[in-house]
Amino acid sequence: MTGADEVDRIVEDWTRERPDVDFAPMHVLSRVGRLAKHLDRARRRAFSASGLEPWEFDVLAALRRAGAPYQLSPKSLLQQTLVSSGTMTNRIDRLVERRLVERRTDPHDGRGVLVVMTSRGAEAVDDAISELLAGEAELLEGLSRADQDRLATLLRKLSLDFDEQATE
Repeated sequence: MTGADEVDRIVEDWTRERPDVDFAPMHVLSRVGRLAKHLDRARRRAFSASGLEPWEFDVLAALRRAGAPYQLSPKSLLQQTLVSSGTMTNRIDRLVERRLVERRTDPHDGRGVLVVMTSRGAEAVDDAISELLAGEAELLEGLSRADQDRLATLLRKLSLDFDEQATE
């Protein structure tokens, strides 16, 4: 067992002050919250190094994951990034201004629009994902691959419960 961390100290203090309360959830979720802050910093560093804002990465990453020719409808993008249509329109406009994406007419629906990633957008998102994965690997370097796999399995199990609740 490794030494105590800040969460251990917080839980110990609370337990002393409120022995009538079970603080077991804090052992897990306070650590998840603290790790989320470290991950957020790593994401911001990775995106900044690639000249992107986090929201720009989210849109470009959705396009990149779509595969060649790296295009999606605005509706598909907003579903993947969980933003409103007005927000997505604004984001697409800003990405077009930066020449990271282009709007094109959907060849299968003359009234439809496709958002197409440019080579400049592809380069930026590829740089950002490489930087991000390096930062994430650094955050996890204290765990063996087997420990990482076990942690991923447990977090997936917890996440699936939340995902199921969200669809109800």
